[in-house]
Amino acid sequence: MKIVTWNINGIRARLPIVLDWLKKNKPDIIGLQEIKCLDQDFPRQEFEDLGYNVETFGQKSFNGVALLSRIPFDEVKRGLDGDKHDQQARLIEGVFSTSQGVVRVCNIYLPNGNPVHNSAGDLAISDKFIYKLNWMNRLNEFVKERLTYEEPFIVMGDFNIIPDEIDCHNPKAWWGDALYRPESLEKFRTLSNMGMRDGLRAVSDKPNYSFWDFQAGAWRKNNGIRIDFLMLSPQATDSLTYIKTHKDTRALERPSDHVPVEGGFSFHQI
Repeated sequence: MKIVTWNINGIRARLPIVLDWLKKNKPDIIGLQEIKCLDQDFPRQEFEDLGYNVETFGQKSFNGVALLSRIPFDEVKRGLDGDKHDQQARLIEGVFSTSQGVVRVCNIYLPNGNPVHNSAGDLAISDKFIYKLNWMNRLNEFVKERLTYEEPFIVMGDFNIIPDEIDCHNPKAWWGDALYRPESLEKFRTLSNMGMRDGLRAVSDKPNYSFWDFQAGAWRKNNGIRIDFLMLSPQATDSLTYIKTHKDTRALERPSDHVPVEGGFSFHQI
């Protein structure tokens, strides 16, 4: 089974690219982040015509996540528990029946958190960075509860975290950014210490970027970072066969600044 995460940076702008990529690569499940539209405005018919079941958790102009699956959904959850006032569309989870039993796939768009401070010289932490850290705390509680099910569980998406120096073209330049600083990394390591394995690092110890900014010739210079992951429960890690980063999509006309990251797993559709 092929399971993919991809921050598309706007479904309206990227629809032809996404549809063409799906036709060629045929993933079984794909999680899209930053769809940037309400549920009713998502072009579900185009994806259904390709054989996908479509579930979305949208938001006007910002954020928004979608799960597309060739396997019928058994269950769908939208939103992250722990803050009844949080209206941002950043998490959608699907449960699927496979040859190895239930597989749970959670697609997230973790908050960026920048700027860390409201202005230069201001020591106070910004609301955006506080929201990021609180959201990560809530995510860790959510994952902790899911791990008690002892089933294949995948949390994938744009994590807006640079885990280590190897995941960044210039660590010194990025250090202190909301993506790469002690407070953010502490929350991410909590996730790892609970037993969620970074899929890429389960199979490779080499640099492998998933994001190149649109500015300053980042793609041409290969000034990238890795912030898109498939994080796996022990049961999902046992079924992992490979991780592939589709860097070629970044060279397309009008691409997203992120590329698809694909995981291969030994479980199959019933």
